[in-house]
Amino acid sequence: MTEFYDALETRSPDEREAAHMAALAAQVAHAQQHSAAFAEILKGVNARAITSRAALAQLPVTRKSSLHERQAQGRRGGAGPFGGFAVHGWGAQMPRVFASPGPIYEPEGARQDYWRMARALFAAGFRRGELIHNCFSYHFVPAGSMMETAAHALGCTVFPGGTGQTEQQVQAIADLQPAGYIGTPSFLKIILEKAAEMGVPLAGFGKALVSAEAFPPSLRDWLAERGMQGYQSYGTADLGLIAYETEAREGLVLDEGVIVEIVRPGTGDPVSEGEVGELVITTLNPDYPLIRFATGDLSAVLPGPCPTGRTATRIKGWMGRADQTTKIRGMFVHPEQVAEVAKRFPQVLKARLVVSGETGNDTMTLQVETRETAAGLAEQLASTLREVTKLRGEVAMVAPGSLANDGKVIEDARSYK
Repeated sequence: MTEFYDALETRSPDEREAAHMAALAAQVAHAQQHSAAFAEILKGVNARAITSRAALAQLPVTRKSSLHERQAQGRRGGAGPFGGFAVHGWGAQMPRVFASPGPIYEPEGARQDYWRMARALFAAGFRRGELIHNCFSYHFVPAGSMMETAAHALGCTVFPGGTGQTEQQVQAIADLQPAGYIGTPSFLKIILEKAAEMGVPLAGFGKALVSAEAFPPSLRDWLAERGMQGYQSYGTADLGLIAYETEAREGLVLDEGVIVEIVRPGTGDPVSEGEVGELVITTLNPDYPLIRFATGDLSAVLPGPCPTGRTATRIKGWMGRADQTTKIRGMFVHPEQVAEVAKRFPQVLKARLVVSGETGNDTMTLQVETRETAAGLAEQLASTLREVTKLRGEVAMVAPGSLANDGKVIEDARSYK
């Protein structure tokens, strides 16, 4: 019988949506009042009116690049390291601060299970009173702390293994006999291989929550053959947990503390259910209220509820990166530019820019799904493509549904020899 972390996981979808939309309006107002960055980004927005997904979709998207730029500007201008996004400053309400490549600095609040990872640990089979071997890094990046604070909230003890020192990791696991592992799946494989090489049995070491890299079925099965049941979670240093795997192993269930949209790359426009697009997250975290934060990751919604009985929406998991910026004939072309061309023509249902040829002899073709083939439409599209990108390109009309559902707005099909 499936166990649940809390009652939130089994509430009706309508109940969840109503609670999220009520919280959304309050979070927008909170961000406007307590975050200098969102006071500017959401200037003029009536927070009380943001009570639906349609209203949410009208708000601007904030990208990681913008976060980096605002943080850098804030440091130069004396406004602090977080670019005006964090609600609290140094002190008891922010016990730790971390850094991701960029650098982008992320605050950790004082609330229990600040990153909300305990839900994913529970779904992976971890329970109160167990010891967990945590092999995420404790330095600079927040992954180690994200998982340790979650384990503590769950009532577990943690061995902070960190990264590297494989033989010592094996010895500690053999001596302490933890219930399971947290870390990247590739490092878990290395540890198990090293234990086999050393001839050291790892008694009771049978479950894992893995993250931060791809977890293909082949590796999942390899672990299972050695007695290790691995489950994956998806989150970021900015947002905490976004989605997690369950024993059903059918996609990832969305966390209860985020509102997730999937939008067409280069825009803030939600795609239809099942279509691949970029994950845009609104977090309900009051300490670091990110509204419509673009992750840069691609995914799609899976139909129906999880077979375990959890009723939150499921996504397929990580399906690639949304930033498909490509250099063509010495010029950068961005997904936003392809979206700009398409939105000028209501006849266009979907567009995809395909770059082909050999390096140095690039050709680009705008493939357009449309139900109409009005005279002169292709020529108008080609002219607009040149106006927006400053590059010449061909236009190819294709039938609706012809373009692959993979989230690609720019496809680089060049030959790199």
